[in-house]
Amino acid sequence: MGNSYAGQLRTTRFEEVLHNSIEASLRSNTVIPRPVFSQLYLESEQLVTHDGRTENDDEDDEEGSESNSPPTPYRMKPPPDGSCTTDGFCQAGRDLRLSSLASDALDVPPGFMLVGVKSPSNPENLLVCAVDRRFLPDEQGHNALLGFSGNCIGCGEKGFRYFTEFSHHINLKLSTQPKKQKHLKYHLYRNNQGTLVKGAPICWRGNDGRITQMGSSVSEGHLTSDEQTPSLTATQPSHTPGSYTGPHVEPQTADIPHTLINGSHAVSSISQQPLNQSGPGRPSATGPHANAGPPKKRHKGWSPESSANSMTESNAKTPPSSLAISTLAVSSVITNGTRPETSALQSSSQGSLAAVSPPGLPVTVPDQLLHTCRLQPVIFKGHGPLPQLTGNVSEVLISSLLQSCYLSSQTLPRVYQHYGPSPIQPLSTEMQILLTVYYLVQLGPDQVPLIEDLEQIFMRSWRESHLSEIRQYQQPQTPGAQGRHYGIETLSALPGLPHHLPVPPHSQQPLTPSQLPWLAQLAASSCGEGVIVVGEEVGSLSQGLQQTFSRLMDGRLEKTNYVVIIVTAPGQETHSCVVVTGKHQCRALAESMFSPSEGLKEINHQLSTGVAQELIHYCNSLGQDGDMDSLLDSASVDSNEPSPFTSSQESAEEKSLKNTYSPKDSHTQCSKDSLSPKETVSSPKETCSEYSVEWREVRPIQLAVARKLLSHVCAIADSSTQNLDLGSFDRVSFLILVPPSEVTFQQTVLHLWSSGVLQELGSLDQECVAPREAERYVVKMDQTAQARIDNLIREAHSNSYTLHILVHDHAHWDISSASYSSSDGGLGLVDQLLNSRQVRDAANILILHVTSFPFALQTQCTRISPYNEIHWPSAFSNDVDLYHERMRYFGVSELLESTRSGSSLPLMRYDSSFESMASALEDRFPKLHSAVIRTTVLIHHYCVALMAVSGRISGSHNLHKHTSVETMEIVQSLLTAAQQCPNHHGHMVLLRIPSLALAAWAHRRLSRVRRQLGLEESFEIILGNPNQALNIGPTFTDQIKTWLKIQDADWVPRTYLELEALPCILILSGAEPLGESLPRSLKYCDLRVISCSYLQRTTLEQELGLAAYLVKAESRPPHNPGPGSDLLESDAEKLSSTDNEEEDGQENGDSPLSSSQPLQSCPDSAALDPFPAQSTPSPNVQKGTVETTQSPSQSQTQHQPQPSSQSFPYPQTAPHHPTQPLQSYSHTLPPSQSQPLSQTNYLPHTQAPPQQQSLSQMQTLHHQSQPPPPSQSCRQHSKSTSSGSLSPRASSPHQSCSWARGVSRPPSVLLPHALYDIITASDSSGLPRCTSFLPHMSVAWASSFRPLLSKMMTCTEQSLYYRQWTVPCSYHMDSSNRTEGRSDNFHPRRLLLSGPPQVGKTGAYLHFLGILSRMLIRLMEVDIYDEEDINYSAQVEGVQYHPPNATWPNPDIMRTLPFDYTIHDPKYDDISSVYCPAYKPSAEGTPARQEDVYIRRRTSRIKLSKYAAYNTYHHCEQCHQYLGFNPRYQMYESTLHAFTFTHLLLGEDIQLYFIIPKSKEHYFSFSQPGGQLESMRLPLTSDWSPDCIKSPIFTPTTGRHEHGLFNLYHAMDGASHLHILVVKEYEMAVYKKYWPNHIMLVLPTVFNGAGIGAAHFLIKELSYHNLELERSRRLEGGGPAGDVWPFIILADDSCVMWNAVDLNARNGPVEHAVSLKQVLQHMEACPDLAHYGLCGIRKWSSRGITDNKYREPFSRGLLHDFLLLNVDRSQNIQYDQNRFTCHDVDFTLRLHSAGLLVCRFNGFSVMKKQIAIGGYRTFIIKTKMTDVPTSVGPSQYICAPDSKHLFLATPAQLLLEKYLQHTSQKLFPLSTKNYTHPVLSVDCYLNLGPEVTVCFVSSRPHSVNISTTGLLFSGLLLCFADAFVTPGFLKKFSFLKGATLCVISADRSSLRQTVGRLELEEEWRFRLSDEFQTANAKEDRPLFFLTGKHI
Repeated sequence: MGNSYAGQLRTTRFEEVLHNSIEASLRSNTVIPRPVFSQLYLESEQLVTHDGRTENDDEDDEEGSESNSPPTPYRMKPPPDGSCTTDGFCQAGRDLRLSSLASDALDVPPGFMLVGVKSPSNPENLLVCAVDRRFLPDEQGHNALLGFSGNCIGCGEKGFRYFTEFSHHINLKLSTQPKKQKHLKYHLYRNNQGTLVKGAPICWRGNDGRITQMGSSVSEGHLTSDEQTPSLTATQPSHTPGSYTGPHVEPQTADIPHTLINGSHAVSSISQQPLNQSGPGRPSATGPHANAGPPKKRHKGWSPESSANSMTESNAKTPPSSLAISTLAVSSVITNGTRPETSALQSSSQGSLAAVSPPGLPVTVPDQLLHTCRLQPVIFKGHGPLPQLTGNVSEVLISSLLQSCYLSSQTLPRVYQHYGPSPIQPLSTEMQILLTVYYLVQLGPDQVPLIEDLEQIFMRSWRESHLSEIRQYQQPQTPGAQGRHYGIETLSALPGLPHHLPVPPHSQQPLTPSQLPWLAQLAASSCGEGVIVVGEEVGSLSQGLQQTFSRLMDGRLEKTNYVVIIVTAPGQETHSCVVVTGKHQCRALAESMFSPSEGLKEINHQLSTGVAQELIHYCNSLGQDGDMDSLLDSASVDSNEPSPFTSSQESAEEKSLKNTYSPKDSHTQCSKDSLSPKETVSSPKETCSEYSVEWREVRPIQLAVARKLLSHVCAIADSSTQNLDLGSFDRVSFLILVPPSEVTFQQTVLHLWSSGVLQELGSLDQECVAPREAERYVVKMDQTAQARIDNLIREAHSNSYTLHILVHDHAHWDISSASYSSSDGGLGLVDQLLNSRQVRDAANILILHVTSFPFALQTQCTRISPYNEIHWPSAFSNDVDLYHERMRYFGVSELLESTRSGSSLPLMRYDSSFESMASALEDRFPKLHSAVIRTTVLIHHYCVALMAVSGRISGSHNLHKHTSVETMEIVQSLLTAAQQCPNHHGHMVLLRIPSLALAAWAHRRLSRVRRQLGLEESFEIILGNPNQALNIGPTFTDQIKTWLKIQDADWVPRTYLELEALPCILILSGAEPLGESLPRSLKYCDLRVISCSYLQRTTLEQELGLAAYLVKAESRPPHNPGPGSDLLESDAEKLSSTDNEEEDGQENGDSPLSSSQPLQSCPDSAALDPFPAQSTPSPNVQKGTVETTQSPSQSQTQHQPQPSSQSFPYPQTAPHHPTQPLQSYSHTLPPSQSQPLSQTNYLPHTQAPPQQQSLSQMQTLHHQSQPPPPSQSCRQHSKSTSSGSLSPRASSPHQSCSWARGVSRPPSVLLPHALYDIITASDSSGLPRCTSFLPHMSVAWASSFRPLLSKMMTCTEQSLYYRQWTVPCSYHMDSSNRTEGRSDNFHPRRLLLSGPPQVGKTGAYLHFLGILSRMLIRLMEVDIYDEEDINYSAQVEGVQYHPPNATWPNPDIMRTLPFDYTIHDPKYDDISSVYCPAYKPSAEGTPARQEDVYIRRRTSRIKLSKYAAYNTYHHCEQCHQYLGFNPRYQMYESTLHAFTFTHLLLGEDIQLYFIIPKSKEHYFSFSQPGGQLESMRLPLTSDWSPDCIKSPIFTPTTGRHEHGLFNLYHAMDGASHLHILVVKEYEMAVYKKYWPNHIMLVLPTVFNGAGIGAAHFLIKELSYHNLELERSRRLEGGGPAGDVWPFIILADDSCVMWNAVDLNARNGPVEHAVSLKQVLQHMEACPDLAHYGLCGIRKWSSRGITDNKYREPFSRGLLHDFLLLNVDRSQNIQYDQNRFTCHDVDFTLRLHSAGLLVCRFNGFSVMKKQIAIGGYRTFIIKTKMTDVPTSVGPSQYICAPDSKHLFLATPAQLLLEKYLQHTSQKLFPLSTKNYTHPVLSVDCYLNLGPEVTVCFVSSRPHSVNISTTGLLFSGLLLCFADAFVTPGFLKKFSFLKGATLCVISADRSSLRQTVGRLELEEEWRFRLSDEFQTANAKEDRPLFFLTGKHI
């Protein structure tokens, strides 16, 4: 930012113009005030001053202005309906023409004057209007206020505040934007005759009426208090109001020249300083912070927070020029848009230019250019063709980046192109060139121009010049309610580019070509020679380039970084180009023009050809200290001498050096008698007690993500698109694709094997533990992958019942199109394999892309639906709290936050001494690639640091000046850490060197130095080559095996995770990281040599992602911001590096730093011994802060007060010894297991005490040994799911193992300075700059006219942003995915899981595979009721009635078989048992059961057989037609048929409805010709077909439209059958929707509230009615009437499978699954079936057939759930239509008493599925008052008649049944637990609760009843007693004294009649208070009952 004062104009005239411009900007209502260059350079007369402005300030603010920006983009609004549109008349129809009004008396208000308006549509006539004179200029053309105020003279309408509005009213009909300057033409005055005539023209002074002068006091630089505020509020002309979010100030400062006059450029060159600075040469308010004044009326976006930025100094004595710098904006001359045909300014412009020469003249590049200048200039093409270069062209680079930027910035989006006469114009060529100069001027001397920054500047300029128009266009486009971010864009803060870089506006006059060179030169003058503009003196680009080359060769451009050549000539296009001549800039640009692979090739070439040797030799020289190699050779290495680290060998100087540079390390030096490495290893006396390894469960957040993935898969399956049929898969198979890195491959194998997924999927036996087995499921994406994928495709094709999951991990790695990729590079393989037609079309292959950087997969042509994206939950949404997560992610956002907190050493920093050395060498070796230079310097630093720290080199105290402080600290920490731990646990240092060749060289060099220093056993040096397996020395392998207690002799570590606690330097090479996870012992992440050339978001973030870490959730972040720190906690979901993921902020605000609770403030993660050898800790450390005299770059690395993970109160220290024994590795693993597993459970450990305590306190506490509270000791740490490892146990406060201390702190990251600046800078939305970069090399921005990402975007919105604004390049694999119908582009079975690096995605998707497999198994399994039959007496009868293998029952034998009255169904274990003399109950009786029938009952998970019944979720290919519910098939039409029949018990005609699909109409007969439903067709008894079931199946159902098992296609094994769903009327629509191809019988409305009894009643009666209709139809047809099939099936809606007993099995009888067809055909084929009234089958139980009770193949007893009913024989026995419970027990007892045979086929069983939804047993008892279910006890179900009681909205019968069930022990006290004295129940069975026994008798003549002789009953129950119950009948029975009578009737009168008719009062005593009714209102027809006692 040059300090040159070249080109200053120190004249009063200049200052005057500045202040005029300032005042004009103050008055401006637009976002960008427009200063006026024409005053200074284009006017001849001296301007007069006028000091009359301030009294109008407020008024002006209120009134706004119209001169420049109308409120909307200009297009004539249609006039209001009925208004006049005639020229010369106003919309009210009044004449305005001067010719008409000349003699009229006009009303002109005071302060107004008459003005003539020129109408373009009526040029011969002037229109008359009255305008406030304040808004018009005086005679000199000055002092016109901005804005407008006018009245219509015609109609008298007053108060027009906008000229646009006024021009509409007076019908000006303009084609251009209305301007008062353009159309208010003449003053009008009355002549001597009193006639109104045209006077002098209004003097608008060159179309600029905003020029007013400030008083002389202002020109002296003293602002009056009145003017102070407005002048400061305008200091950021280009800032959009309301967009600024916080006081962020860039740290870069520079002196500002006083006289940078050139408007917007002047502001651009201001450095951003703290706001409170003020003084000569510094603006008192800079940047966006100063735009704090309230907005003009039209500034919709202004928000109060911008006022926080206003300056409060009342009298800023600022030199006028420096104030001008911060207030000037570009003159109205500098505009955009079309050039005017005539311009008053052109006549006075600078002198004529030389004729533009044709571009064709070639330019000769001088020889020896590179040798002479030591740089390779880069020419940016600009506007116009670049001349041809000849000669030494190889030493010049040509880039078209700038040209592309110009073009894209001039290509308006389509939305702006089709809007009538659109006022929106792209930037003009001149404006682009001028802005380019501004941008180059403000770049720092070491900054490289970024095209992204320039593009943003162009866009900002364009937006702000069309603010209102864009607002109109862009507001409707806002996706996802992110209006703020898609609306008006704010300024971007670019590094080195101040927020307030002003943007030249677009006003009335465009910037002309003739002004451009001069203005550009003026702009460039501020930075001295930094930017040179060649313009007026050259006539062509050729001439300019030739001149530039000459200057270069002459050495005249030594201090120049950029030469801008501008060629303008009248009538010709403007041409331009930029020549980059700065050495640093040329090198950086040249290297960025290579692709990454080309760059690596160039590095390899330079290394292989020996070009770099000179550099290496140069670095080896240490100047006066000798030569590195000779020093190393002289180093005496003797393995027997004491360790080089002992303090005895350290000179006092070296100790002081260490103390100075790294205070924390001075505490960690070993004692004099410390052992050498070898001795320590071999000594078994001491072991580290802080190191342990345990298995770790999957973290809650991973579980949540896995479930999220599963729910997305289910959503695909549940959608109606039929893209995934989960129900048809019975197992999961998977293949994980990883990048071609051996370590990543082994790491994934390790995770997979340790996750247990393989065992879960049944792929491995539990015993098989070899990790090699897991390798079959992981594939490296190299040439071997093709065969594996082909194999998977074949498997998928041949096995359609397996769901294959292709997990594409690290999915951003290879997205190259197969057609563009060369075969040898290996790229394009993913496209070739995953996007092939076979994979795409296979319905059983699901692809899951997993990546930390999904941006490249989120383009306009993406294959992944936005609905199929799963994002890792953000730490800033409150989601994370829901998961009770113990780990907190520390990623890129948190690293960035640590650079802003300011209270501690940031974890991310740069090394300035390294940078300066590298920079000097780059200048010295211009031909070498910077990566070669930087790597050489870095390795040199490491080698020197090793020599210095080792103590082997004599005079090593001088060596530190040849390395950097950062490197010294890293090496010292590495070497000393392992010395402190008895087991040599240490840290990892990561060196990231992308070039394989450079990495190999670095590895050789470091290894040699290590060997020569005798440090081979101190630390390992590992070369991380992605193509090779991990290679560790045997000593270190043995060390790891010892730590992990691994017995396997052949075991070697294969992943970096297994290097936990190994002191090592890992040199990680490869063009980009390929997903390798690093251990938690990583302490330094040295990225100093990564490339700064490839500035894509993915590239930057994946390098930074290497340092991502998981820390304990309770621990504080590593940076400890003070309470005032602006962490923006309120942002709900922040965008971090990869997503809006976890920013650490001050999440744990519950433990702030305070005096009562001091936190440990431990310096940087190097080991800190809290008990130093010195007598007192240093005062700096005591304070917890660091004060040193070092340079910032040095001190940066020293002290890192890290409160992270150490925020517990001080005294709670742990005991010295571990609280738990060290658990051996072999104990936690199977014996043969040889690999440590990644997912480890971390045991507690505590941290060292805080530094704030005095030494005596520390010593006292050292001897305390109170254990920590559980909350403090339960610390768990993990690197990631995918990378868990080891963890310290609880240990003493004096932790000897520095690894244990450092394991809970994130690593420190060292970056190149250039990248550090880019990454730490924020853009206007507060996001890191890198987020606004192009997301990936393979994509391009769809348009320059895109908004910026917003800080408040969620990941989903960010995805939508990239989907809208990025397009794939031609070599991107998605570029071929273009079709017209956008929705079809998405592959339906593709998912994308994104989350930040190292957060645990691998563990999440592995868990997902496990739960998906479990879910598929669950889909194939159901919960079946598995309960043993109840109430079997101990003795077993010895009689065998049928032979065990009898096929069918014999009716004669069945009649001899005793009827079993006992209830055996376990679902009825809570009802009254039925008395049977043969049954002896167990002594303890049956306990009462709770109401919730679903929770208590025992179930078993059974896999569905192929004959199962299914619910609506099953839709396999075979079922489609059967279900009729698939878009591929036509939806089946169905018709509604009414059917009426009469029944005596119903008392009236009942109208039923049948819904009959067209495909099922053949089952019914219809009248001809009317088509009325007549009957349901029934087969004849004699009919038989192997593929047909004769009996119609009726399934009553309620509330189970989704879950009822109505799909009998598989159960019937394809047999044709008639299946009818019986539904309630109010559920008809929903059942029809879910089961469109099923026949429905709709119950009448009166049955809407009825129970199951009503449904069965209606089914049976309708079936009998239908049977008679069918018989009569057969008779009419001449057939035999009696031969019609009389059976129906009544099936529960939860019957899922059927089984048959196989008696011939070897091991006794076994059950196997059979189809329902087989069961029914067997029963229907029974020869004597017509003799039976009711048949049924057994209920399945897993222990069923082993018991003796089933040896009888047929039995008589109570039947449930699945019945074959003979409607003919049972004609006279009806189901009780009122019943809700136990209706089947009641019906079977009555059927048996009527003498009908009941038979249960014990050879078959039915399995019932547990369905917890719907069903006839779920009735809610609620009050009439509210629909909300309330808790109503059974005692409230009844009340006394006529009493005031809470009435219930529940059917009376249900209340009665529930009351009797729950309170019978009160009603029948003698019956409780008294089996021998049951309650006599006549003609019905009612449940009186499990403690009461009921004896059922029928009053019908000839009925079959048990013998009751000698039986004394404890009660009598008469329910709706009919005429068959007589006094004589009752007198047959004997009752105990005090037995209870209960008589139930429908109303009180029938109750009394029953008592009288049965003469009950003779034997029973009644009281008035013993009469009750159910708690129903009268309209709900309550039931009444009377109780009495037996006398």
